[in-house]
Amino acid sequence: MTWRSPLALVRDALRGQRARERDLRNLVSNLPYEGLEKWKQPNRFFLSNAIKTTKYTPLLFIPMNLFEQFHRLANIYFVGLAILNFIPVVNAFQPEVALIPICIILFLTALKDAWEDFRRYQSDRKLNNTPCYIYSSKEKQFMERRWKDVRVGDFVKVVCNEIVPADLLLLHTPDPKCVCLIETANLDGETNLKQRTVVSGLSETPEFEPESFSSIVVCEKPNNNLNHFKCYVEKPDKEKLGAGIESLLLRGCTVRNTDHTVGFVVYAGHETKSMLNNSGSRYKRSKLERKLNIDVFFCVILLFTMCLIGALGHFFWLQALTGVPPYLVPDSNGHLDSPSLASFYMFFTMIILLQILIPIALYVSIELVKIGQIFFLTNDRDLYDEETDSRMQCKALNITEDLGQIEYIFSDKTGTLTENKMVFRRCSIMGTEYPHKENAIRLAVLDEPESEEEVIFNQHPRAQRTGWSLDAEDTNPVDTQRRGSRRKSSVAGNVQSNMAFSSPLETEVIPDKKLLQQISRAESSGSSGRKMDPYLDFFVALAICNTVVVSMATAQRRRASVSPRSCQTNNPLDSLSNLVKKAGNILASCQRKSKRNRSLSEDQVIHSVNMERTVDTKGHEIGSPHTTSQCDGHSAASDDLCYEAESPDEAALVYAARAYGFTLLARTPDSVTVRLPSGDNLVFEVLDTLTFDSNRKRMSVLVRHPVTKEFVLYTKGADYAIMELLGTPYAEHLSGSQKNIAADSQYHLDCYAKDGLRTLCITKKVQNHQIIPIGVVFMLDKSTASSFLLVLQVVTDKVYESWLVDRKKALAAIDNREELIMNTAVQLETNLTLLGATGIEDRLQESVPDTIVALREAGIQVWVLTGDKPETAVNIGYACRLLEEEDLVINMSCKNKLTCTSILDCTLEEVRRYGEDPRNVDTTPNISLVIDGHTLALALSPDLQDRFVDLAKRCRSVLCCRVTPLQKSRVVKLIREKLKVMTLAVGDGANDVNMIQAADVGIGISGQEGMQAVMASDFAISRFKHLKKLLLVHGHWCYTRLANMIIYFFYKNVAYVNLLFWYQFFCGFTGTTMIDYWLLIFFNLFFTSAPPIMFGIMDKDVSAEVLLGVPELYRTGQGKGEYNFLTFWISILDAFYQSLVCFFIPYLAYQDSDVDIFTFGTPLNTISLFTILLHLSIEIKSWTVVHWVIMLGSVALYFIVTLAYSAICVTCNPPSNPYWILQSQMADPMFYLVCIISTVVALLPRYTFHVLRNSIAPSPLIQAKHLDRMDPSTRDQWIQEWRSFRGGGQVKRSKLDTPPSPNLETRPDFYPEPLTAADITRNDFPLNVMTENHQKPRHT
Repeated sequence: MTWRSPLALVRDALRGQRARERDLRNLVSNLPYEGLEKWKQPNRFFLSNAIKTTKYTPLLFIPMNLFEQFHRLANIYFVGLAILNFIPVVNAFQPEVALIPICIILFLTALKDAWEDFRRYQSDRKLNNTPCYIYSSKEKQFMERRWKDVRVGDFVKVVCNEIVPADLLLLHTPDPKCVCLIETANLDGETNLKQRTVVSGLSETPEFEPESFSSIVVCEKPNNNLNHFKCYVEKPDKEKLGAGIESLLLRGCTVRNTDHTVGFVVYAGHETKSMLNNSGSRYKRSKLERKLNIDVFFCVILLFTMCLIGALGHFFWLQALTGVPPYLVPDSNGHLDSPSLASFYMFFTMIILLQILIPIALYVSIELVKIGQIFFLTNDRDLYDEETDSRMQCKALNITEDLGQIEYIFSDKTGTLTENKMVFRRCSIMGTEYPHKENAIRLAVLDEPESEEEVIFNQHPRAQRTGWSLDAEDTNPVDTQRRGSRRKSSVAGNVQSNMAFSSPLETEVIPDKKLLQQISRAESSGSSGRKMDPYLDFFVALAICNTVVVSMATAQRRRASVSPRSCQTNNPLDSLSNLVKKAGNILASCQRKSKRNRSLSEDQVIHSVNMERTVDTKGHEIGSPHTTSQCDGHSAASDDLCYEAESPDEAALVYAARAYGFTLLARTPDSVTVRLPSGDNLVFEVLDTLTFDSNRKRMSVLVRHPVTKEFVLYTKGADYAIMELLGTPYAEHLSGSQKNIAADSQYHLDCYAKDGLRTLCITKKVQNHQIIPIGVVFMLDKSTASSFLLVLQVVTDKVYESWLVDRKKALAAIDNREELIMNTAVQLETNLTLLGATGIEDRLQESVPDTIVALREAGIQVWVLTGDKPETAVNIGYACRLLEEEDLVINMSCKNKLTCTSILDCTLEEVRRYGEDPRNVDTTPNISLVIDGHTLALALSPDLQDRFVDLAKRCRSVLCCRVTPLQKSRVVKLIREKLKVMTLAVGDGANDVNMIQAADVGIGISGQEGMQAVMASDFAISRFKHLKKLLLVHGHWCYTRLANMIIYFFYKNVAYVNLLFWYQFFCGFTGTTMIDYWLLIFFNLFFTSAPPIMFGIMDKDVSAEVLLGVPELYRTGQGKGEYNFLTFWISILDAFYQSLVCFFIPYLAYQDSDVDIFTFGTPLNTISLFTILLHLSIEIKSWTVVHWVIMLGSVALYFIVTLAYSAICVTCNPPSNPYWILQSQMADPMFYLVCIISTVVALLPRYTFHVLRNSIAPSPLIQAKHLDRMDPSTRDQWIQEWRSFRGGGQVKRSKLDTPPSPNLETRPDFYPEPLTAADITRNDFPLNVMTENHQKPRHT
């Protein structure tokens, strides 16, 4: 190695720092420099791929760990006192003895930190030594190396099912379309495959030669954004090729379904995006911890007061002496300190003597208790979800007790309250609505009570059909029958497959008979000419306007396997028997629903479960939605198709299109293939994909039509975003039938939204730019937009070529890249023409209504913050019982600040007037608020915040619609700061992360939207219903246990240290102790340390069954809770009283006797032990074997240690020694009498208080404790009767009913006139209140 001067090393270090801080990085290949020294490498300034997550090194562990521990002020306090004890003039104990407690605490903490760091070291070493393939110019091939050997500028080869070692710019794949599929489960938890493409313009040959790569890669500075990447590749001819996140393979991703990939390393090690996102565990301070710090401050004040009393007492005692007593030893010069100086020294001596008033072991005990609580939390079987094989996760270890103090819950809707399983329900095309009654019946069957004999549908994949039959007379029940069974443990249709959004509930769609006829006519009319039928265009748009990845079920994927679908013929007798069973079940379900004004004829039911199959005029099978008994080549090929969607709405649309015969066969960066019902395949050339963003609220796919050769733009997005691009949502510029179609489509949008469906619109732009509305699509989605619109636009060659130039410039840009890309998208998405609409339902999760009602009864206000339309959100609100039928629902929706101010003022006035009415003194108005995003933005303005909060806190529930992720977090912060309440946010998607992090407690639901919310949360659950037990049971237990343990800890230390304080009045305040130093230290460190820890982990004041049955018990922890100013000082006063009793009864008993100091102190120590442990026995609510073992074990340990110490300690503490003291005491009956009397008198007031309080005025918890003593059946009956009396009877699972088809002939005028300024300023200005006229869903 060549020697380099220190100056050169410093210069390289500075250059490296500047290179890493630049906004842009110029990277070149390392191959021409292979073998050269490091300082000659062009990319030497950037980090290597080796990672180090350990905090310590073996050499610096002790100083660094001590530095970390001394960040806790309590440790500094106790170390300072131990050092102070080494000063002779102020020491109270032997200096070495005083170091023991703090040294044990520091040692145990250091041991824990060392173990955790060693585990991190093992993980780092394993990861750094993972093998990978790096290209070597010397060997002319890829060589096996380790991850830690990867450098920026290397070429790395990743084979199928291997993990990407660094952030790689994709340069080559063997796929002819230059596509690579990856799985990002290690990063965001999403199991669906994502498509990555080679940088456009680089892969021109089937074989990639790394040595021929002479381009410069220019990329942005590393950041933690996993969804954005700015980069371009500058070729030797100065041509710039833009690249984005679609060409970046992130470290930690897994390559799937691709033989191998070759990438160029752009970021390595700690600069990779995955490592930048790995911030480790987050630290939050709980409300109880903040309160604890205040009480510790009070204890410090109390300590200083007692020390001041001791110093003053010592001063007056010295002043009162007439001579110099022999026990006052002068200094080396023979002089005694003056009384004032001696009292000054005595002040510090008293601090050392009474230091345990500040509980040194409390902080360690709290950590141990929380670890125990987390163990029981994570191992609760009721919080385990068998369907997803996931249990409750705890990511924030120090806020478990906050779960018992929640006052406000802010919840997302889709995926949190609902299943996020989008189910195709209905559609409208060309102004005609297709209700899909057969599909509605299938979904209704899924909601019936579980039965072992209930037959729903076959969950095995079915053979692909190429068309649909409409001839009812050719029905063959043998070929159309499906069989299945339903387990009571899970809802049918929710069975998780190995891929996201692919359960039978989502994939199975029964087509509408009327729509099938229309498609059949369109196909037979020969629409393959220049103009394509709008019905066919509609489903083609559904199939191709998405980012769904098509793969084969047999493709290589280590973690997921999907068995190929097999063709089988059912036994005719079995099929007929099952068909009769199914028809009977469905008829029974229809009879049960007849009370809800719904009727179905028998032939309708039979038709709903048995779609016919026949052959059209072309000889193609167009029959059954169920499994066919024959398989041809086409179906066999389609059987192996697997759809990997990034969102459930896209999957639902693709499966709906496939149900009508429009099958998505393949997707590459350059093409997308769709099979039509006729069996013909259409291969669309994909020219560009304009991805979805939160500003445009839409996505587009620009393709070349294979038939017409036109450039066609399909756009899918939020209905209100697309309607603006049509010029007007009501098509006022159209005339005749065209205007009626547009109006009908808009009417369907509004009606379906009110019935809980999201809307998706599809449009087509013709050459003459006339807008021809064809239909509307309704869907439930997780994105910020509640509805989506799909459109088609024809683009000319000249327009496309001009636009393509701008598009390439935007893609190659670094500065303002997102803005430029969005502008090019907006430039093309104009003059769109409406195609159609569909309706997709997102069903409620199981037990959501029960959970919300229980949380509300527990005194928790529930808010739902969603991006849905108000109509959709209100419908879901009624279904999940966030809104009740008797509620006064205030609907706030306004366009300007003046209107918003007026509505707030008027509503507040009405609510206040109601509350001030003497007739309503004991009543609470059931008021609910519904507010949209625009109005919320106005209400959150600084001058309206207070009024909005004042109104919101008077409402039982609040529903915020059309809100953005930023607005969600602003609402949470506003309520938390203004009302000073404990908040909890729960969500399942990336758009909920801001809200989760803004709340005091964040809970992520591991649903189908990935793991972003889970990774950002404090706790993770798999179902919303788990929130009920998590808060009402575990939250209550964690809070009450920890609160009572902290109060007991303060009591214990004050009661014990006061024995030393009272003794100072009889020893001239000289800091003398009547208990041996070692026994004094062992008392808190060993004898009484385990019982409070056991108390904090295992005490159970009320059983889980009662806490769930009586949610009102949760209110005891809200607000001030059990640990408040009053309970703290009552326990302190009780400690003072007990210490007086424990000191003065033995003092009076041994008065005028000749006992020595330790003979007097040993009974005090024993009495104190019994008093403190029996005090805890009074507080323990439930006794188990563990309680008895810990309590009796503590007493046994005290006597064993003390007896052994008294037997072997001959000259431990001269001139007075504890030798044989306890043995002598235990032979004296006076010892037992004093211990019994003192303990009884000390605990009598507390015991009497408990008896009287529990008898005369029992608290709700005491009453609940009585329920636990009842027989389980009697207890359940009592709870049921009590709940019925309260009006909160058993809540049945609610669901959205199938909405009736809108009657277009009697369509009402649904476009309200806008409010004017005159209306607002009128005295009789009406509130926009929805009470009677809102159609509420029925509950079953």
